[in-house]
Amino acid sequence: MLEDEQLVEKMRLEEKVGHLFVTYAYGSTADTAHPKNQEEFSVDTPAQVVRRYHLGGIIYFTWTENLHAPRQIAELSNGLQTAAVSSGAKVPLLICTDQEQGLVTRILEPATQFPGSMALGAGRSVEDAERAAAITGRELRAMGVNQNFAPSGDVNVNPVNPVIGVRSFSSDPSLAAELTAAQIRGYQDSEPADEAVSASVKHFPGHGDTKQDSHISLPVIKHDRQQWEQLDAPPFKEAIAAGTDVVMSAHIVVPKLDDSGEPSTLSPKVLTGMLREELGFKGVIVTDSLQMDGVRKKHPDAEIPVLALQAGADLLLMPKNLQVAIDGVINAVVTGRLSEQRIDQSVERVLALKASRGVLANPFVAVSNVDDVVGTEKNLEAAQTITDRTTTLVRNEGMLLPLKPPPGTVFVTGAGGKATAALAERIKARGPQTSALVTGLDPAQGQISQAVEQAKRNDVTVVLTNAAWNDDNASQLDLVRALQQTGKPVVAVAVRDPYDAARVELPAWVATYSDKAVAMESLTQVLFGEIAPVGKLPVPVPVDPNQYKYPFGHGLGW
Repeated sequence: MLEDEQLVEKMRLEEKVGHLFVTYAYGSTADTAHPKNQEEFSVDTPAQVVRRYHLGGIIYFTWTENLHAPRQIAELSNGLQTAAVSSGAKVPLLICTDQEQGLVTRILEPATQFPGSMALGAGRSVEDAERAAAITGRELRAMGVNQNFAPSGDVNVNPVNPVIGVRSFSSDPSLAAELTAAQIRGYQDSEPADEAVSASVKHFPGHGDTKQDSHISLPVIKHDRQQWEQLDAPPFKEAIAAGTDVVMSAHIVVPKLDDSGEPSTLSPKVLTGMLREELGFKGVIVTDSLQMDGVRKKHPDAEIPVLALQAGADLLLMPKNLQVAIDGVINAVVTGRLSEQRIDQSVERVLALKASRGVLANPFVAVSNVDDVVGTEKNLEAAQTITDRTTTLVRNEGMLLPLKPPPGTVFVTGAGGKATAALAERIKARGPQTSALVTGLDPAQGQISQAVEQAKRNDVTVVLTNAAWNDDNASQLDLVRALQQTGKPVVAVAVRDPYDAARVELPAWVATYSDKAVAMESLTQVLFGEIAPVGKLPVPVPVDPNQYKYPFGHGLGW
């Protein structure tokens, strides 16, 4: 009998069921009392949450006050592992987070920052994608995080997708598949095993072609089987071939794959029929958050985890009410709707995952070594080198770029306070007198007038846009147009989706896919000709749904 099977035999039913849940807890140390723990879990500390519910895993967020500094995170991880191994079945935890990099980054500086998946798609380098994941994974493991819910294998074929966007590598299935597999290898292939993290490709069967957000609605994707095979499936197939430990389900309805009307998270046809039987995935299936409205539209909270297990899921992520969810599963076993053997199957998969990543044998981390691993000079240099290969010059009419000779004065403005400040600081370091005005994500008319007046007093203006294609951010485009009317040279930079570049006709547009400081450094080097822009669009940029302004693969240089 396998060791994990022996361990399962020793576990009581409530311990087995608890082991299938991953949730959050509030606090910066394992023994920190927090009123929200009492409010949601009827206990005071994160450690007590682990003990009371016999959890299989914990997930870290900033909003739960878990993530302050690398050493603190490592100490929290050790404290939670101590709680797990000293109670219940005495099994260590999966400690999880969403460190996709770019738009979804839970742990910020001093941890090494990368510009995210779409930027890597622009760089077109398998080696860079793998190296970025390897660095991210090693830093996470040093802080005690052993499960990363990344990468996104979604193929972003819908430019107005509100929830995926730059979290996707590309709209091209082959490129997305290639880079997804590269990141799986980067996260998981470090040796020894206790320096690697488990990867989780998401969101199966593919969340890339929707204009709805499953956090607040239940998206319907109209792909038929052939379209799914061609567009959505390749990254998941490559991820499985690369050995991904985990696949995360999507709260989406795909009627032509399953006509039941259930979201894929609750669909036996999708999770068991397609993922398990057709694609041959033998690892752990985790649900996306069970608090999201996309999975809560049709069923009560006690029923959702039962349906997810019946569909084929193993790990149940963040139910709305943990006690209600656990009681729902236990009641389903007692009444015969779920067999205990079915529970055992999932527990065994989770235990096998923990064993393969060294979590069972060595759940603790050396806090004294964290600073030698996280945010090292070598890692930061690698991140900058990789990012330098992603910046994309979309338009350069009249050869405005590079700014040669350097202008005497530069005005930096636009969306995103930190990015604007970071860019202004870097430009100023190059010599030009630089001023900055942060107008925010929704600049008011008064701020636009103020920006125009400052632009008139400077030689060049650099304006940042952040998802300006979205109607909610239309005032960003008003700002760009107003700056254009000053008659002074204007360089526009899309610091999130490159789709902004089709919305206003300017002589110079640059895409960075990220507003991180590392991306602003690469941008500055491009602006001043210190490096050449070599990134290529990983998605086409439409001027309307039927016409592309800039095609896939477009990118200028010098």
